[in-house]
Order: sequence, then structure tokens, then C-alpha cells
Amino acid sequence: MNRREFLTTSAGAILWAKEVFASAVKQERIRVSRIALVKTRDRKHGVKKAVELLGINPLKSKNVLIKPNFNSADPPPASTHDRVLEALMEVARDMGARSLAIGERSGFAGLITTESVLKKKRIYPLAQRYNAKIINFDNLEENDWIKINPPSGHWINGFKIARPVVEAEALIWTPCLKTHRFGGVFTMSLKLAVGAVKKSYMPELHASVFSMRKMIAEINTAFTPHIIVMDGVDVFTDGGPEKGELKHGDIILAGTDRVAIDAAGLAVLKFLGSNRHIMNTPVFQQDQIKRAVELGLGVSSPAQIEFITADEESRKYAEKLQVILKRG
Repeated sequence: MNRREFLTTSAGAILWAKEVFASAVKQERIRVSRIALVKTRDRKHGVKKAVELLGINPLKSKNVLIKPNFNSADPPPASTHDRVLEALMEVARDMGARSLAIGERSGFAGLITTESVLKKKRIYPLAQRYNAKIINFDNLEENDWIKINPPSGHWINGFKIARPVVEAEALIWTPCLKTHRFGGVFTMSLKLAVGAVKKSYMPELHASVFSMRKMIAEINTAFTPHIIVMDGVDVFTDGGPEKGELKHGDIILAGTDRVAIDAAGLAVLKFLGSNRHIMNTPVFQQDQIKRAVELGLGVSSPAQIEFITADEESRKYAEKLQVILKRG
């Protein structure tokens, strides 16, 4: 190769590299996930304001299913607060939902039933006030479970997930913000999916010490929530899921991206001070997050997360979380 050919080839390579870089930057800007953040201790106000800030309405004229966190009947943040459910049902009604349903499978350590949790938390009279149907996943017929085999998954032979979740016309996902001492490390929007998996698959999940968090992420390939609202007013920064070290997060988060929501939740835990599993591991290196990114379930970096706020206190809180996310 002579000098002219070398320079021509080099210039072409540089131009190609610049185009690739510009394209990557453009894609990074395009794939932004917006998270509404409301700093508050008033759950009902926070939920309504957060959903309003998202500026979307995927619920109009749809049959809406709300999936809460009723792993047990222990007080929030162990389980979904009734004020959160009230707010979500009112939001769905105001957005023009055709019908409302609450669907869940409980069963902390296999020691309790969904029915007992629903009764203890008085969900039946709450649902009745809003004309909402209750779907107890424990009572589903066999054909109401859908078999899923995630690509390159860590499940031995896939898993079965509740058909009402997979086929929901509009799905509202409402996790709590907390740590998880039994191997999950944290339990937020990705781990909420465990409550939609048939109970007979839980022994495999709980016995998979090294793959558990990846398996949790893989459950989420079966469906996509339309709105996610996470209650971080009170959080467990250690322990969990049914009891733990309680701190005030004073925050409601809403979005459509499970990875972005959980990343923001991890930033909240780091901000408040949490256990070594949270504090010593970068957000996007957490197994649940890392596997979810591999599966294309959400954003892949902090740069793709944009907070939306409506007041100064919330804006300042969001800035602190953004710094933590960028730092890792």
C-alpha cells in the first residue's frame, strides 16, 4: 500500500468510526426512559401526580389489571399500601378504563395462601368500592397458565406464568422499594414478576442460589407493564421482604421501563444507606439489572434515564439520584 492509499484508507476508517460513534450517541439519546419522581409522604397524592407527570394514557377503554405486592400481609413496605391501590384505581377510572381487576399470588416461603393475605389486608371490600374484580392466581385453571422458555434461560425447563398478566390489555405494575435477604438482593419491579409465576416453580427458583437473580429477570420476558408505580415512601434498606430495617424514602416513582425504575430504586437505597450487596455493587452490575439489560427489557445505562419532576424538592432529590446512578 502506497502513502496515498494508506491516507485514503485511514481517512475512510476515521470517517466510518465517526459515523458509528455519532449513530451510537444518537441511539443513546433516542432510548431515553422517563421516570416521574414525586417527593412526598402522601402516597395517594404522590401516585396521582407521578402518573400525571408521565403524560401518557395506555388505559383508556381497556380492561386494566393491577398487580400489587402481596407476597405477605405484613405492613408496608412489605406489601402494597391500600392508599396506593386506591389511587391507582382512581387514576385508571379517570383515564377511562373499561374495567378494573387486581391479580396476585401470595406465598411467603410457602407458608401462607393468597386468600388469607387478601382477607387480612381487606382487599375484597376495597375492590368492591371501585367495582374491581379480584383474580387469585392460586385459583386459576391449568389452561390459564402459559409456558415460557426464555432465550438462553437459566430455568431448567421454563416456567408457567398467569395468563391474565401475559394477556392483560393494560397492566399496572406496583412494586414496593426494598431489599431482599433471601437471595434476590432487592425486590422492586423486576422481582414483582415472581408473584405471577405458578407456585409449583418456586422450589426451583429458591434453590438456584447462583442463578436466582437472572431467573427473576427472565420471568419479565413474558409481558410488558403499561405503567409502573413504585412506592418508596417507606423502604427496607436491609432485610426484607416481610420485615427489615425501615427508613423513609419519601418518594413515589412512575415509569414504563422496569430496568430504569429498579435502577432508580437502587439509587434511593444507596442514598439512604443500605447493606453491602447494594452499596458495594454498581447499579447496572446487579444481576437482576444486568440480565434484564441482556434481554432487552429496558435501558442499558444511567445516561438513558431522565427524571421528570414538578417541584423544587423533587427536582433536588432527582439530581442526587442522578449523581448516584452516574457514579454507579
